[in-house]
Amino acid sequence: MRSDDGGESWQEVSGNLPTDFGFVIDVHAHQPETLYVVPIKSDSEHFPPEGKLRVYRSRTGATSGEPLSNGLPQKDCYVNVLRDAMSVDSLDECGVYFGTTGGQVYASPDSGDHWTPLCATFRRALGGGADAGMKAKAEPCARSR
Repeated sequence: MRSDDGGESWQEVSGNLPTDFGFVIDVHAHQPETLYVVPIKSDSEHFPPEGKLRVYRSRTGATSGEPLSNGLPQKDCYVNVLRDAMSVDSLDECGVYFGTTGGQVYASPDSGDHWTPLCATFRRALGGGADAGMKAKAEPCARSR
C-alpha cells in the first residue's frame, strides 16, 4: 500500500510482484521513487516464492517491479528477510544490503544489479535500529572445527 497524502488515502501497489506479502522494503538513497522489496510466499510460508531469492526493484514508486537475482541463490532457497534486515547506503551508486534468517548477508554495490554474499558465518540475521549502520545484525555462529 502507498499513500501520497500523509495517510489520508491508500492505493494498492503490489503491481507485478509474485506475491503481495513480505517484510522488508527500502528506498534508494537518491531516487525516492525507487524501492526495493523481498517478497515471500505468504503469511504462513516465510520463504521466497519458488525457492528463488530475488529482490524486486521498482523505479516507479512500486507500481511495477523488476526481479534482481544476479548473484542470489535461484534454487532451493528457503530463508526469510526480516523487516529491518535491509539497508541502503548514500554512495553515488547506492549500495543495497540485506541479511537472511539463514545467516547470509548479501550486498549490491550498484543499486541491486549485481549481488555478492558478504558472509555466511552467522546463525541468523536480525533486524536492528535505524542508527545501527547496516541494519542486518547477526549472531555469530560457532567456528567450524
